[in-house]
Amino acid sequence: MSSPSPSDLSALSQQWQQRSLAAVWHPCTQMARAQVTPPLPIARGEGGWLFDMDGRRFFDANSSWWVNLFGHADAGINAAIKQQLDTLPHVMLAGCTHAPAVRLAERLSVRTGGALGHVFFGSDGASAVEIALKQSFHSWRNRGRAEKREFVCLKNGYHGETIGALAVTDVKVFRDAYDPLLMRAHIVESPDARLGNEAQALAAMRALLSERGSQIAAVIIEPLVQGAAGMVMYSAEYLRGLRALCTEFEVHLIVDEIAMGCGRTGTFFAWEHAHARSSATVPAHLGAEADPSNELWPDFITLSKGITGGTMPLSLVLTTEAVYQAFWSEDVARGFLHSHSYTGNALACAAANAVLDRFDAGQLQANAQQAALLREAFAPLAGHSNVKHLRQLGTILAFDVQEPGLRFAERFHLAARAHELLIRPIGNTVYLMPPYVIDADTAAFLARAVTLTLDEVLSQSPSSDSADQPHVA
Repeated sequence: MSSPSPSDLSALSQQWQQRSLAAVWHPCTQMARAQVTPPLPIARGEGGWLFDMDGRRFFDANSSWWVNLFGHADAGINAAIKQQLDTLPHVMLAGCTHAPAVRLAERLSVRTGGALGHVFFGSDGASAVEIALKQSFHSWRNRGRAEKREFVCLKNGYHGETIGALAVTDVKVFRDAYDPLLMRAHIVESPDARLGNEAQALAAMRALLSERGSQIAAVIIEPLVQGAAGMVMYSAEYLRGLRALCTEFEVHLIVDEIAMGCGRTGTFFAWEHAHARSSATVPAHLGAEADPSNELWPDFITLSKGITGGTMPLSLVLTTEAVYQAFWSEDVARGFLHSHSYTGNALACAAANAVLDRFDAGQLQANAQQAALLREAFAPLAGHSNVKHLRQLGTILAFDVQEPGLRFAERFHLAARAHELLIRPIGNTVYLMPPYVIDADTAAFLARAVTLTLDEVLSQSPSSDSADQPHVA
């Protein structure tokens, strides 16, 4: 059979676009706008690249919503899934167990030094947040403190779009339409290195906990980087201060590592920066040798996205012995009766164990080298007249664009395709969170493609009748 001609490929691509627009309700997308900027039909992935149905390639600079750690169609992860598929694709985790789930829970606990020794399985990031919120409230109730039912989140924080997770999210474009359905959370000033306000943010948290601590169940944060807020970064000093406050006022601390876990910040858990003051994988600005007195883990860590390397939906909630023991009873009503049909799916757990194998083999050291290559390649961009706050943590790199014009994020995304780049800015913030496949040539390509796209977009004159909205798709 002969290969299809370019014209045939183009026709095929357009056909799939139209079929998708007619039948698929795309996430985080205004479908009326999608008619103008139809989705890119992807045929296959290989390493850091995605290929559309016309045969064009695009580097996946945002790791397909931050899930793809090692590149598409990774042979090691695929092999683990295929092997598990031939033995046990799935069994319910209520009343049964299986080796992939047990091994995964044990290995994650070891990575916390046993501090978070109990793992509950979910399906996606938002469900993990729901689980942590419910476990926090229910554990306090089981301990005779049912009045502790309030939650605290940070300004501009994002934790998911289900009803409970949205209640502790402060991103208006996601939250406002559903605000009447949501419980009332306390929203406290968030730390932002660009503003130099970490002490002020901690003072605001102390003031709230002093007033409402007896009614507050938990504080929830994104550690070190607030992703949906525009890659807002802050230091580990804030984490240490917040941990101390939560301990002082007997409030749980939920650390949402859904986006920032799995090595993105330079350590496997971003929280490790809070007590690992210096190592080969921790930024030098964190200070001197690790101080054991600061090795205090949060009460909960939620994990998802990269844990399966971009292959299978899976999330996890790690928690402490104290929380676990609050549910220990013969009374069914005191148990944690949360579940979904695919809890602890064996295929997803097999993929996650393959991901941990990679970290056991030295992935963090490789990430440090890749972060250095990105830093060097993008350094000249700091001198660009329209670029502010070029910043980096681990393999996450971002900058803000001054005078971006209307629909900047959408225009940037579309223009980048011509430079073989799949990238989706958040408002006027351009960011990269690429898979861990960066070498010198790839880093140079990314810096060149981003710079060319930026100059091209800023030279355009967007229509003044277009609404200036964040590009959330």
